[in-house]
Amino acid sequence: MKNTTLRQLTVFLTAARHLHFTRAAQELGMTQPSVSMQIRQLEENLGVALFEQIGKRTFLTEAGQELYRYGQRIHQQLAEAETVLERLKGAQGGQLRLAIGRTAKYFIPRLIAAFTLTHPDIAIDLHITGRDGLLAQLENNERDMVVMGSAPEDDTLEAQPFLEDPLVVIAPPDHPLAGKSKIPPAVLGTERFLMRESGSDTREVTDDFFRRQGIEPRTTMIINSNEAIKQSVQAGIGIALVPTQSVVLELEVGRLVTLDLDAPAPQRVWYLVNRREKRFSAVAEAFRNFVLDKERQCIEACVQRSSPRDIHGLTQQIQQG
Repeated sequence: MKNTTLRQLTVFLTAARHLHFTRAAQELGMTQPSVSMQIRQLEENLGVALFEQIGKRTFLTEAGQELYRYGQRIHQQLAEAETVLERLKGAQGGQLRLAIGRTAKYFIPRLIAAFTLTHPDIAIDLHITGRDGLLAQLENNERDMVVMGSAPEDDTLEAQPFLEDPLVVIAPPDHPLAGKSKIPPAVLGTERFLMRESGSDTREVTDDFFRRQGIEPRTTMIINSNEAIKQSVQAGIGIALVPTQSVVLELEVGRLVTLDLDAPAPQRVWYLVNRREKRFSAVAEAFRNFVLDKERQCIEACVQRSSPRDIHGLTQQIQQG
């Protein structure tokens, strides 16, 4: 394996985990032909085939299975070495490897901005993916921690809640229910509803809300993107339940409105999740403490549309008080 590169090994491990070169390319930010080329070069260096195609499905060969096991150990050792070296740099430098759920992209950048006010020299590797991707990256020790919209049922993972994000019903400003107070939830059963896809955290909270209210929604469209849902609601296709953080800007400029329901808003809770045995670098530990140890007032200010100066001032007040 003397001619094998770490890049080739990383590409192989990702492709082996997905058993799909296109998905591996998407995760790595590469093209599918580039992934195929790296795998082909690795196979030529080793003199064995690592993948085999049976019908339309891709499988690891026996050699591929062995390399995957050893590759995971190598990857783990390199990650631990990186952690030790990052600790030597202290919390003022180093890299934070963070992955977040797709809806978290609406507020995590502001949380990161607040953190970098006191840690300006760090580098951040931020990856946005779905729930399955978040769990896979934790399992393969590819991220220090992830931000998820619901706690995973896995004893090997530690999940800490840090932010409540209530869901709101959004509608276009000219909707007949816009501006009305104390709308009975049962009315929603007559409306055309736009829903997230099954398996998403938002869909789980939405389904639970309708179930508790005894409502069978008229699902007009199923969309796997909050951005597309917001655009569809603005176009008048239907209404939708979405996390508050995802519509802050649209509500501010009046492109959308929220409907005032006579019922408690369904709550979504954001969690910071990591492997229980994870050895944090100094910067990763500092970020985790920042998220979990700050008083609620500071976290809420971070995720709202506050200026860095406002957040910094509030952080200092909390630290002093």
